Order: sequence, then structure tokens, then C-alpha cells
Amino acid sequence: MAKISIMGAGTWGMSLASLLHGNGHEIAVWSAVENEIISMKETHRVKNLPDLVLPEDMVFTCSLEEAMSGRDMLVMAVPSIYVRQTARRMAPYCRFGQLVVNVAKGIEESTLMTLSAILEEEFLEANVAVLSGPSHAEEVSRGLPTTCVAGARNQRTAVYIQNLFMSPVFRVYTSPDILGIEIGGALKNVIALAAGIADGLGFGDNTKAALITRGIYEIMALGTAMGGKPQTFGGLSGIGDLIVTCASMHSRNRRAGILIGKGYSMQEAMDEVQMVVEGVYSAKAGYGLAQKYGIEMPIVEEVNQVLFEGKAAKDAVLDLMQRHRKNESSDLPWPQ
Repeated sequence: MAKISIMGAGTWGMSLASLLHGNGHEIAVWSAVENEIISMKETHRVKNLPDLVLPEDMVFTCSLEEAMSGRDMLVMAVPSIYVRQTARRMAPYCRFGQLVVNVAKGIEESTLMTLSAILEEEFLEANVAVLSGPSHAEEVSRGLPTTCVAGARNQRTAVYIQNLFMSPVFRVYTSPDILGIEIGGALKNVIALAAGIADGLGFGDNTKAALITRGIYEIMALGTAMGGKPQTFGGLSGIGDLIVTCASMHSRNRRAGILIGKGYSMQEAMDEVQMVVEGVYSAKAGYGLAQKYGIEMPIVEEVNQVLFEGKAAKDAVLDLMQRHRKNESSDLPWPQ
């Protein structure tokens, strides 16, 4: 049995808390929002996860010292936009070699840093790893079969994480490619916004298939330029996560995109979804990285123009369709 704290009480963090508790581990949950902690203590229920009942022996606290003291693993489950400020508050209580597993997905807009890089910068002496893949909290909380990938700097850490999370309904693979895993997890949310916009405009399966296929091409082009591995983008945290986020109504990014396609502004769509829409925050960062590394990412660029420059969604799709003609794979030679 391991002692594990979930840092963040959103739907994803609480689904993992329930999973890990079911695996026999001692679980504490921390949140900066006192009302969340009070509600869970009193009701043992989670907002937006109506079928999930939390066990009586799960600990709920607003104290970082209590949540972090003597823990074998910390699961970082706060939204990406709060990762740095939360990590900065946690740093005084983070011991040497502390295992911190980031399960949030995003890129910091101001620095273009991945979330694991932020954690390593703020914690200095921690052992930072990631867990990602096609894994809607709503389905994990119901015990539906799900598969993810654990990324770490060394195999021993990855296998340790794998063993903690593995269950009959939650399968975990391991990988050394932390960077590739995080780039896939962050940018799939931007493509999912585009897929939702297409749905909101009334387009069909052909359009979505095109966005998913060309979307993973853009993500892989950037990710490999940054040092990620091509195999990662063809795996669970790449194409796997992209498919589920573009296709499912569990996806808040797709839902927000549908509203934008129907004419809502970005802010109106976010207000309607009533949850953090990570793709909105990753869109600018993704485009910034594309410019930094000289990578052409037309879908990401058009999403940015729709979100932040007032471009009509239908015009964005038209411009994507009328781009200059090109080969599908530029590295495939024609026979002589």
C-alpha cells in the first residue's frame, strides 16, 4: 500500500483518487478551494461526477503540509493554468526525491514551457513524471476500461507508477518520452476545439476525420522538432487522446468548439461549459511554439484567429480548404 495525495479536486483528480483507493492505497485529497473540501467531507460526492461515491476513509484537506507530509506519490491534478502557482505554494513542503506525477494537460502561455518543466523548475529536487492518454474522468470514475501511458526519466519510476495505477479496468504502459507525451496531451485540446467548431457549423464525419488526421500531423511535426519521439504521437497520448477528445461529448474542448461554431464568442462558450477549457489556453502557446520552431500548423493558426482575432469560423474552414496544394507526405519520393 502506498500513501498518495491528489493535488486538486476536479473531476480528473477525483476519478484517479477513487481508482487508486480501489487499488488499496491510502488517499488524501487537497484543494485550495475550501468549499470543495467541506462539501466532499460532508457528502462524499463530487460535482459533475454524480455516480461517484467517495470512501469514508479518504482524507480531505486544505493544508499543503498535511497533504504532502510522508507521501510516496503526489498526483498533480490542478488545471494547467494553475500549475505554476500551486507548485510554488507546494515547494516548501516538497522533500528531496519526491515523486510528483502530473496528470494535467497544457503549455504555459507566457514561457511556452510544458507542465513537467514547470514542476522541475519550481521543485528542483523532485522526481517529476507524467500520466496521460485517452481518459475521460466521467468514464474512469465509472470503472470503464481505460488505457494510459506513464512517462518518466527512468524506467524504474515509470514501472512504479504503472504498478500503482494498474487495475482490471485501468491499463498503464510506460515510456521515456515525457516531452512527446505532454505535447500530444496539450495540443490535442486545440484540435478538439477545431473539431467542435466543425460540428457546430453542421459539418460531417469527413470533416472531423480530416481534422484528426491533419491535426496529429501538425502535433507530430512540432513535437518531433522539439525532441519528442514519432512513436509517441502514434500512441495513446498522441492519436489516442486526440481521437477521444475530438469525438466525445465528455470533451469540454469539443463542447466549447460546438458553441463557437454556432456563433458563441470564446468567453460565452467557456461560461456555458462551466469548466476549464484547456484548449483555449494551449492555443496561443501552441502557435507560439510553432513560430519558435518554424513549423507550419495551419489548424492551430486558424483556431487562434477564431478565438482571439474575431475571425468567422466558416471563413477559417474555407481558408484551410483553399490552402496551397501539396503532397500529403513530403518525404515520400516519386518513382523516377
